[in-house]
Amino acid sequence: MNLHALRIFSKVADFKSVTKAADALRISQPAVTVQIRNLEKEIGLRLIETKGRGIKLTKEGEYLNSQAQSIFNMEQDIERKLVHLKNGDIQGLRIASTYLPANFLLPVWLATYKMKFPSVKVNLYSGNSDEVIENLLDYKSDIAFIVKEEWNHPDLYLEHLMDIDFWFVVPQGHKYEGKEVSLYELMREPFLLREEGSSTRDILFSLCKIHSVPLPAIGLQYHGLNESIRSVVAGYGTMLAPALAVEDYVKRGEIGRVTVHGIEVRRPVYICSRKRDKEYSDNLHRFIDYVKSSHHDDPV
Repeated sequence: MNLHALRIFSKVADFKSVTKAADALRISQPAVTVQIRNLEKEIGLRLIETKGRGIKLTKEGEYLNSQAQSIFNMEQDIERKLVHLKNGDIQGLRIASTYLPANFLLPVWLATYKMKFPSVKVNLYSGNSDEVIENLLDYKSDIAFIVKEEWNHPDLYLEHLMDIDFWFVVPQGHKYEGKEVSLYELMREPFLLREEGSSTRDILFSLCKIHSVPLPAIGLQYHGLNESIRSVVAGYGTMLAPALAVEDYVKRGEIGRVTVHGIEVRRPVYICSRKRDKEYSDNLHRFIDYVKSSHHDDPV
């Protein structure tokens, strides 16, 4: 595939305009059009079509553009690493993580690591599972920590790190506080749910499907764990949450825990990396080795 033409196509896709792409690239509009047509001819697919006075991507064009972004991000990653090698710089750590490891595990690990290796630069990106996977595949991070049910990904290596418990919690004084109830009974309560793509939301919906129980009514939906917990503390909603995040609230009596008959929720934390990467930097190796040795074998 002609990468020069692909880069021009990607610019057109970004601007949704041949004219604006030509201006940004400082080439003529006819030259841009020729490159797009040649690319379409080369791959045998229509990539753009007219929409009013502008253009829009076809389904095939949308796919190619997303893959092109990964290629160009990889190119930038290679260039960045080559600069580090040329200058003899210490390569930093670029880590992506879902909310639970990012808030309750990685801060301690990274703080301890930085005290041993203070000159290593660390960048931590946090998001839900889908966002973190996309970040890793787009070469914006070098490794990821993800809490997710059993899964496989064709482009990722998954290494099990540890297991964590999830608890059902309710406001203080709730009728189910400290009791054991059925999943059906609990699902009749208004729930605080995370956004689509969240592993906690996926866990809850999977439980309902496995046990043939209707999905709970959505009382509130948040793009974040702490916001949900604060709502329960304030007196509203039921939620499924990682024990690491809520156990202190339960101990202080600010919220209550509910046991669901016949159900214990425990989910794995994975270390994820790209299959196409052949090796880690020395710093990344040291950090991963430290993480593996720092936690206990018993489930959290």
